[in-house]
Amino acid sequence: MKLSEIKGVIFDLDGTLVDSMWMWKAIDIEYLGKRGLDCPEDLQKKIEGMSFSETAVYFKERFHLPDSLEEIKAEWTRMSLDKYENQVPLKPGAGRFLRFLKDHNIPMGIATSNGQAMVDGVLDALKIRPFFDSVATACEVKAGKPAPDIYLYVAGKLGVKPEDCLAFEDVPAGIQAGKAAGMRVIAMADEFSRAMEEEKRRLADFWADDFDQVIGGIFQ
Repeated sequence: MKLSEIKGVIFDLDGTLVDSMWMWKAIDIEYLGKRGLDCPEDLQKKIEGMSFSETAVYFKERFHLPDSLEEIKAEWTRMSLDKYENQVPLKPGAGRFLRFLKDHNIPMGIATSNGQAMVDGVLDALKIRPFFDSVATACEVKAGKPAPDIYLYVAGKLGVKPEDCLAFEDVPAGIQAGKAAGMRVIAMADEFSRAMEEEKRRLADFWADDFDQVIGGIFQ
């Protein structure tokens, strides 16, 4: 793939640009444990790609929670902010890749399923907000991933046609969202989704173990 073919790049956040997926299972276990509930083995797969709000609805209905949706989301936000601000690093090579794209004047956006407060926390903690021309959460669109809504929305914000965008994702639902939007998609390796690697490789256009590999091997 030639770099000259790409007019915009859109990143998923958790597990793709930042190494944060480890903490969400821990938060789910703690959150449910405080209510005397076990964390089901299928939970992460069931909520894959859902927006922050959609996930709250799912939890409320599946676990029959008395809390309001806003109370659920507020507690998750409190539980995650310290980790996002102090324990979540960029994925290997991500900083160099963002600088590479910036140096080549390629607009960048973020299309995340996460909540706005957590997105703000990690972008500011890692000092990467200035790289992005648009940052959007799936709560701003009609449907979360695997629907294409969030990718189409961010492409519109960047002023780039979807077919001229390259998307980066770490889970199948996200890859499907990017492909449904008409974009080429690079699947990024992530320890959390190791068991899904075969599916990710099948769904995506390209595979990368880290962002240095993208610069050195995928862009020719």
